[in-house]
Amino acid sequence: MTEFNKTSPIFVTQPALPPLAEFVPLLEQIWKNRILTNGGPFHNQLEEALCAYLGVAHISLFTNATIGLITALQALQIKGEVITTPYSFVATAHSLLWNGIAPVFVDVEPTSLNLDPDRIEAAITERTTAIMPVHCYGHPCDVDRIDEIAEKHNLKVIYDAAHAFGVQCHCGSVLNHGDLSVLSFHATKVFNTFEGGAIICRDATMKQHIDSLKNFGFADETTVIDAGINGKMSELNAAFGLLQLKRIDENLEKRRLIDRHYRSGLAGIKGIHCLATAGELVDNCAYFPILVRPEFRMSRDATFQLLRENGIYARRYFYPLISEFSMYQNIPSAARGNLPVAFDAAGQVICLPIYPELQSAQVDMVVDLIRG
Repeated sequence: MTEFNKTSPIFVTQPALPPLAEFVPLLEQIWKNRILTNGGPFHNQLEEALCAYLGVAHISLFTNATIGLITALQALQIKGEVITTPYSFVATAHSLLWNGIAPVFVDVEPTSLNLDPDRIEAAITERTTAIMPVHCYGHPCDVDRIDEIAEKHNLKVIYDAAHAFGVQCHCGSVLNHGDLSVLSFHATKVFNTFEGGAIICRDATMKQHIDSLKNFGFADETTVIDAGINGKMSELNAAFGLLQLKRIDENLEKRRLIDRHYRSGLAGIKGIHCLATAGELVDNCAYFPILVRPEFRMSRDATFQLLRENGIYARRYFYPLISEFSMYQNIPSAARGNLPVAFDAAGQVICLPIYPELQSAQVDMVVDLIRG
């Protein structure tokens, strides 16, 4: 077995950082411009560059994705109930509570762990106004089925696309589905701006509305038309994003190589299940989740502890389910019997380290520990 260096921990994700020397000229330019925020030149440049790279019509940058989700719901005037997944980061459901909306949890598919379209229609009531699916781990939802259901029942669709930077589906960017999609540019994401996020929309009128909402609702210097919020991205974050974008294709390819390395090394281990890739669709390899099934030689939590004891900071991501937290657990749809697939996944999942600078020898260390 490979020797482990416990003094150098391996985390589940690490931000890809460009050389500091490339960042210094941008800092100097920000200082020279004397524009630190409020839609400065780097902010506008990044919006244009991301539209071109992602293949989307309009993008509005945000200080983080949580504020983006809150604003997206406000932009579409969503009220009542919204159908969503319990298998996600808490920001997904928290954004609903911040808008006074009742989340309705629906189970996930066993293969992708995305919201199960077969369960959505049964959860629709007269109070349902929208669906908020998550492209979990960057794997595309069944966007066609979800769009069909939404159209049939006159519902809005907001995709929590926090993991889905650069992900394609059969018709191009997965971000073009639904009414709005929200990206995360947090430091641990495939593409990051230290902290940040964005809303993708289809038309200029909606972008103007979103841009107003993220700036306290100002329409012009003296006119406020909405109860907006301060969600603006700074020039510093935007400049960093422009540097990240230069290397995004290289970093995505490194992630794909690591993904293949894990799959090869873990193949044939009884009780270890690697989630399927997106097949012919472009997968950004944002995470590398495995399911530790009951037939494995030890429990999920014992496996997790073994990794931690050897300096490998994997995560049980997503455990516990959102529906298990105190502010949600009394909602009828949060009942364990309503969410059997999600509960099983939450009790079995471990996300293994994956990031561009992860070395082959480090992947081998992780695999050797699991193989035993």
